[in-house]
Amino acid sequence: MLPKLSSTIEKIRKQSVPQERKKVLQPLIDYIKNKIGQGGEVNLNFICTHNSRRSQFSQIWAQTAADYFGIPAHCYSGGVEVTAFNERAVASIKRSGFRVSSKGGSNPVYAVFNAEDSEPTRVFSKRFDDPINKADRFAAVMTCSHADENCPFIPGTEKRILVNYDDPKEFDGTPREAEKYDERSMQIAAEMFYVFSKM
Repeated sequence: MLPKLSSTIEKIRKQSVPQERKKVLQPLIDYIKNKIGQGGEVNLNFICTHNSRRSQFSQIWAQTAADYFGIPAHCYSGGVEVTAFNERAVASIKRSGFRVSSKGGSNPVYAVFNAEDSEPTRVFSKRFDDPINKADRFAAVMTCSHADENCPFIPGTEKRILVNYDDPKEFDGTPREAEKYDERSMQIAAEMFYVFSKM
């Protein structure tokens, strides 16, 4: 892992996940364990309405946790509308220690590196069924209640798991903006590391 990111990971691994959140995360743990036990491919598609904040954080941190623990998992993300990976969320990921590069205009494609020798996680806002999310069978991990309510059927889903997160968007343009984005990123990071630590 990259040096600053390693330091962030040390901090999040010391965070305790509240008991009520452990219950929320248990179906995701069970799904991954079951796929590994059957020798199957672990494919997770994190879904939120705009695929701009929470689902992107979830994809990046879940892939990082899988890489950290040596779990062969493929983490994707998508939405029901295409917008862009929000620049405030991108800034938060950079503050955590990821190396990030981008190309493109209104909806840039970001390459997010967690280690010097790793393949980057490629992230941009897209629908859940975008071709880059190439898994035929996956768990749809719903990271916001709006997407869960407005997306009743997702083709290819083996299991639908609700792991809802509060949206940091409500703090956009306020003095607490960066703090709240980092807080949400760290919550998601701690929970994804907790999930993969159970393998």
